[in-house]
Amino acid sequence: MSKKDQNDVDKYLKDSKGLDTDREKVIGQHIGYRYDVNLLPDYGRITPFLAEYMEFMGWDDLNWLEDVHMGYEEGQPAIFDRNINGWVRIPKSMKLPDNQQDRDMIARELLIRFQTSPKHPLNDLNKAYRKF
Repeated sequence: MSKKDQNDVDKYLKDSKGLDTDREKVIGQHIGYRYDVNLLPDYGRITPFLAEYMEFMGWDDLNWLEDVHMGYEEGQPAIFDRNINGWVRIPKSMKLPDNQQDRDMIARELLIRFQTSPKHPLNDLNKAYRKF
């Protein structure tokens, strides 16, 4: 893989397989944790929704969202949701920015919106097993 390919934010969209390592080829999906999780988010790129969410939660930083990144499953942009242990694909109609930091901020926002929506699978579990 050339240096140019490594820096292309659309690499996994252009290559529908998007699988680089032997492990990814074995399991058939991109491993999102290959990103540098030590990369500090650029807070100048935070979305208005995330800024409001952080204020509501009383957070000084993105807390657990810092390790959420835009990943790719079968050539489609996706976010890994640990609660359902699966990928949540981004709508094909959504235009992604050219900057990975912006994509990661969008991924964080979409993950929060999905996890708090009535469509999230944990809502059914909450209804079925809620004690109060």
